[in-house]
Amino acid sequence: MAYIEPSEFVTKMVDSGEQKIFMSTKDTLVRAFMAGAILGLAAFFAITVIVKTGSLLVGSLLFPVGFIMLYLMKFDLLTGVFTLVPLSILDKRAGCTVPSMLRNWGLVFVGNFAGALTTAFFASFILTYGYNTDGGALAAKVSSIGESRTLGYQAHGVEGWFTIFIRGMLCNWMVSMGVVGAMISTSAGAKMAAMWMPVMLFFFMGFEHSIVNMFLFPFSMIMGGEFGIYEYFVWNEIPTALGNLAGGFLLVGLPLYLTHVRTSPERKAA
Repeated sequence: MAYIEPSEFVTKMVDSGEQKIFMSTKDTLVRAFMAGAILGLAAFFAITVIVKTGSLLVGSLLFPVGFIMLYLMKFDLLTGVFTLVPLSILDKRAGCTVPSMLRNWGLVFVGNFAGALTTAFFASFILTYGYNTDGGALAAKVSSIGESRTLGYQAHGVEGWFTIFIRGMLCNWMVSMGVVGAMISTSAGAKMAAMWMPVMLFFFMGFEHSIVNMFLFPFSMIMGGEFGIYEYFVWNEIPTALGNLAGGFLLVGLPLYLTHVRTSPERKAA
């Protein structure tokens, strides 16, 4: 398995965050676009499996294939850069600043959204033969998911908004554990196994992932979901993205950095 100690792979996390800050605009957008498109396709696949089998567990077991594909190709998700890029600033790497971090996040958001939206149009087109037929059971399922995860939260007011935020935190806690887990080994098989477990957990538990939602909610609206762009952004995408940021950085990146890079001196024996 060629296991790498935490002190080594956390340094790799900081290096990765620094590299993303200095990546060109073109490369950042292309990698983010492909990541959003692939993750959208994985979500389409998982929902199809759930509808055909009636089993959320089976869909959850299979969903991580998309995450694994995009990670092995070194494509970038917003959830990952939320975790990694701030570490380069904490480590005071030359040229790594808050404005450069926000630039990276903005470009990745745009790329992810464009990729996910493209896949949403592809999926809706093939499901309806060019919008000429009904989407059937899959369209009904997607529409109900979109409505329950926007209007359903809205019905609970402020508590509903914070429910989405916390689900976003829990989601990127797990997704970022997958990103970090892939760094513990140089073996492709071991990387896949380390990514599979936490991503499967987040999907089965119904946690909120901002990039999956960039595919799911436009797809749901196209398929007849009775909610609008305002409900999607205010009652899902914005609190989800903020929760993803808090979960990835506060529950994964920061603790690992503080205990494996900024280590404290060992206690002396009494």
